[in-house]
Amino acid sequence: MQTLITLPGDARALLVLAHGAGAGMRHPFLEAFAQALAARGIGTLRYEFAYMEARKHRVDTPAVATARVREAVAEAARAAPGLPLFAGGKSFGGRMTSTAQAAEPLAGVHGLVFLGFPLHPPGKPGTGRAAHLAGVPVPMLFLQGTRDEFAERGLLEPVVRSLDAHATLRWVEEGDHSFKAPKRAGLSAEGIMALLADITTDWITNLLR
Repeated sequence: MQTLITLPGDARALLVLAHGAGAGMRHPFLEAFAQALAARGIGTLRYEFAYMEARKHRVDTPAVATARVREAVAEAARAAPGLPLFAGGKSFGGRMTSTAQAAEPLAGVHGLVFLGFPLHPPGKPGTGRAAHLAGVPVPMLFLQGTRDEFAERGLLEPVVRSLDAHATLRWVEEGDHSFKAPKRAGLSAEGIMALLADITTDWITNLLR
């Protein structure tokens, strides 16, 4: 399994971070997010799903993908013994992490972070992909753009409310599935990345208190 670990000297937690369906662990978005978290004292371990390592276009089955999630969490525990672990990822990576956690708790993981949870395919609204979330036993942070075509706001908000105190939802105004916002929003790419990193750091810090 290929991994990239970013671990600042003052790290107080390690986030196991999975990539989205169409881009690997070296995607600029994940690289920027990892660096922004490192500047705030949160380490990351990024990894590749098997299909991405093999340069295949079709994503892994849930069984294969969730097995890789577990492998990555175990690797994170070995790489940074004693550090509290969190897990999650961008889109598909986040959904496979929650699927794994719902099936059987990920050892040592205190919470899950979703960067654009893919509630449904674009143009096909529904909540079936969220059914497993009720079985996730740890807190969850949903970071979502208000223009995300993979998660209509009117559908995601009730899903998160149904999870009660287990789930926190934070919106990036005008952000799309990649958290890109039009100029009218007045938010730069750097500003959005800082916002995502600040929210994640604060959420992790509060859970560890």
